[in-house]
Amino acid sequence: MLKSSSYLSFCVLILVLFSACDDDDSENQPAGITCSENTVPLYEETGSILLVEFENAEFEGDWRLINDISNATGQGYMLWEGDNSFGTPGNGLATYRIKINNPGVYRFIWRSAVKEGDNPTEGNDSWLRFNDADDFFGEKSNGSIVYPKGTGKTPNPEGASSDGWFKIYRSGNPLDFKWQSRTSDNDAHDVFVQFNTAGTYTMEVSGRSKGHAIDKFILFERDVFIESEATDFETFSEISCE
Repeated sequence: MLKSSSYLSFCVLILVLFSACDDDDSENQPAGITCSENTVPLYEETGSILLVEFENAEFEGDWRLINDISNATGQGYMLWEGDNSFGTPGNGLATYRIKINNPGVYRFIWRSAVKEGDNPTEGNDSWLRFNDADDFFGEKSNGSIVYPKGTGKTPNPEGASSDGWFKIYRSGNPLDFKWQSRTSDNDAHDVFVQFNTAGTYTMEVSGRSKGHAIDKFILFERDVFIESEATDFETFSEISCE
């Protein structure tokens, strides 16, 4: 018979082995690596597309990881539980470093949901900025273009914008997760980022409307993919530490 200390060690070993075997190592999940103190994650675009789990970042403020829903991928989704920050972007900051290998104009879309109330026009938006990209703009199919306020470029979107930040919203039902990102109130423009050279860039998100939840986001070169192709993409981008 095993002695009590030996038996305890044996049980711990079995639990560790069981956990490793029980891990769902689906190819559709992100790498989930943890970077050391002096390095940060770098998400790498490959083949003109970048797909990232939104929760794979360090978050300031009142973002909370929720994993109580089956149709959110990865570890779950991030929910903004802080106060509404309608006019002051930068509260509850999350930063993503992305490596662009194929320069071009990329469309941005995130998969988000309304998790507070039942009004699709409330709890439906967060702030977004690409401060070091060559251009960041909203565009409609008719050629109309808007630029964030504070960039020195015009015209600017209807509604909130400041210091290079766009208010990015989703609209309509269902309130559950769907791919949609728009800017300019009541004059919906799709969202684009221009990278003229290969290199590393910074994407920033901050909380705006309480109850807005984000699952993941995608960037895809608009001359290579159409929206339906990109949002059906399931291979998450490689993550390294630099």
